[in-house]
Amino acid sequence: MLCALADIADPGARGFVFREGEALFLGFVARVEDEVYGYVDRCPHAGLPLAPLPNQYLTREGDLILCGSHGALFRIGSGQCVAGPCAGASLWPWPVKVADGKIVTC
Repeated sequence: MLCALADIADPGARGFVFREGEALFLGFVARVEDEVYGYVDRCPHAGLPLAPLPNQYLTREGDLILCGSHGALFRIGSGQCVAGPCAGASLWPWPVKVADGKIVTC
């Protein structure tokens, strides 16, 4: 279990350091209503983590994912870049789901 769905605002996002076996990476989950979308926390353009501050992944309006390094914008549901230097690229998905009110990896 990563966390309870209720632990993430709607809309909102939360970052995680995730380990599975020998693999270790930064990831985050974005929530919109009862849907969650997981992504590896790495900009496809710069290779840097997206959030400039902990859990600050979304725009002020909460409708897009924002790269704090260079301002690229990504759709929450698909991870596709819609503005910025990586337009057309996408974030790498991290499979997560909601089960019994908890966010878990798939």
